[in-house]
Amino acid sequence: MIRLDHITLTFPDGESRITAVDNVSLTAHPGTVTGITGPSGSGKSSLLAVAATLIRPDSGKVMIDEIEASTLSLDEATALRREKIGIVFQQSNLIPSLTAREQLCAMNELGARGSRKRRAKAADRADELLAAVGLASQADKRPHQLSGGQRQRVNIARALMNDPSVLLVDEPTSALDQDRGEQIIQLILDLTDQLDTATMLVTHDLVHLPQMHSVVELVDGKLAQADLVPVH
Repeated sequence: MIRLDHITLTFPDGESRITAVDNVSLTAHPGTVTGITGPSGSGKSSLLAVAATLIRPDSGKVMIDEIEASTLSLDEATALRREKIGIVFQQSNLIPSLTAREQLCAMNELGARGSRKRRAKAADRADELLAAVGLASQADKRPHQLSGGQRQRVNIARALMNDPSVLLVDEPTSALDQDRGEQIIQLILDLTDQLDTATMLVTHDLVHLPQMHSVVELVDGKLAQADLVPVH
């Protein structure tokens, strides 16, 4: 589970500060996808960055499972992301020289102790996830050999390599046509259910909102309306 309690985030703006997120409270439960929508500049991605412990809020709490993430040191926050948080960025940012399988296996090498001993297990996990996102036959392909939708599927699979309890997804369909975007949203819904993750998904595309378990809208950094669609 991830719970954001009264999150406020500001940034310097000349001699004053501008408020990006204004007293927002939001919870995502295991096995559900919470959609976050709103106009450009409304604070959606800033809120997601706070949830991911990439930015510390001015005030409020970020609770991930039973851990208050907003008070962690940089090293502790890094360890928490490695152990409990999967992040799907808007751009896939795949490494051009690595195959799809290698993109996932590289997550095992990011600083945790004992990574060498886990390499065989990580390779099995990578193959399992590539199969789950429909790319078992593309495991040895490099990014330039994959379509945009396939690259986004690799991006999602990579975020799930650490078996996170929380999945944070930022505009996963922004570079895709409607059909491929629909497939990606359905994939995230299916994996959230199968893996019991608590998922927050930022999207500007209103056509996908009815598929979410719940939706909130941000306007000027504030929570404008909660549960725009009913919980399934």
